Amino acid sequence: MSARATDPRDPHRIRLLEGGQELFPALVAAMDQARSEVRLETYIFDFTGEAACVAEALIRAASRGVTTWVVVDGVGTPELPQPWRGRFKAAGVQWRIYAPLGALGLLIPSRWRRLHRKLCVTDGRLAFCGGINILDDHHDPHHGQLEQPRLDFAVRAAGALVLQVQEATAQLWWRMQSVQDMREHHFPHAFSTLRSGGLTLPWRREAGLGTDDALGHPVQRATLVLRDNLLHRGRIERAYRRAIAGATHEIIIANAYFLPGRRLRKALIHAARRGVKVRLLLQGRYEYFMQYHAARPIYGVLLAAGVEIHEYTASFLHAKVAVIDADTPQSWATVGSSNLDPLSLLLAREANVVVRDSAFAQNLRARLVRAMNQGSRLLAPDDYAQRPLVQRIKERIALGLMRLALFLTGNRY
Repeated sequence: MSARATDPRDPHRIRLLEGGQELFPALVAAMDQARSEVRLETYIFDFTGEAACVAEALIRAASRGVTTWVVVDGVGTPELPQPWRGRFKAAGVQWRIYAPLGALGLLIPSRWRRLHRKLCVTDGRLAFCGGINILDDHHDPHHGQLEQPRLDFAVRAAGALVLQVQEATAQLWWRMQSVQDMREHHFPHAFSTLRSGGLTLPWRREAGLGTDDALGHPVQRATLVLRDNLLHRGRIERAYRRAIAGATHEIIIANAYFLPGRRLRKALIHAARRGVKVRLLLQGRYEYFMQYHAARPIYGVLLAAGVEIHEYTASFLHAKVAVIDADTPQSWATVGSSNLDPLSLLLAREANVVVRDSAFAQNLRARLVRAMNQGSRLLAPDDYAQRPLVQRIKERIALGLMRLALFLTGNRY
């Protein structure tokens, strides 16, 4: 196959990846094949355990002349640890921190708008999107070693979807570069960068990507859905609501931090009442006070409507995925970084891939059903109604803190 530019009319080829155990080798292989550029965005870049292999692949790429850009979030990754800082600089890995906190940290509400999306693209040939940080499956920065791997998903894509990821990552990098140029009073360069959007599109798809089966399942309908604070404030939530409204048989949602707003809750309740089987796979292990407790006051109305709630207890749940009507031609599935809570849906930069393909949806559904059957407990309505008073108080405090945070940002939910 001769080299040619990526064609936006190309069909998508998408492979579902579960955990860092599947994502990291795929990322490393793509980076090792890169000839022109590597772009990576992540909330957390941790260098413990298996995650270090991604850092090594970035160094190898930059060392052989591949332009290598990395963007991390200022809360998830406030600084690059030594000796990696020196190794990245020596190899030529270009590193940016999105919205560093500064002296006052998160005391300033405007700094709650974070970069939470996880994207990577190499040479305009392969793209990755999901919820998986560059973080070892068995390591948690706050809780230490995990007996079972964290449950999370991503996708690897070839074909037309790659250009969407390429544009998103390039635009963010060059906007950040323009802000830095203006702060350093390099105004002509800043305005030139903003005008061009940083997109010169030098990328080409080369031979040697592997067989079609290795690239992934052919999918005709897939798109990248972004959430930001400018043009795409509500795109991800609207995509969920439309899909839920059109469901006829089954809805399965796996979400780490689940606190949907009124309209999204109503959509789920209406679906359950019209006979759609609605199953939620939610966090069953304590991780963060506010996210863990604030979600539980809304469980009652969902359980009363017939929604099943499965709490994942085998390890930490970090997935942000959903699958609707997997066995029908109208199947809908999404894999991405967006939780169904106000921090994701109102404040953070997020990225999800939406796929309309029955084979892909069935694959994702099978993995979620396995997690519900083997690593979760079904929450019984009677058990929920009889939960201890202390737990109810914690829930109200957490929900109150969440509402106060939204009030301070000027958002309604």
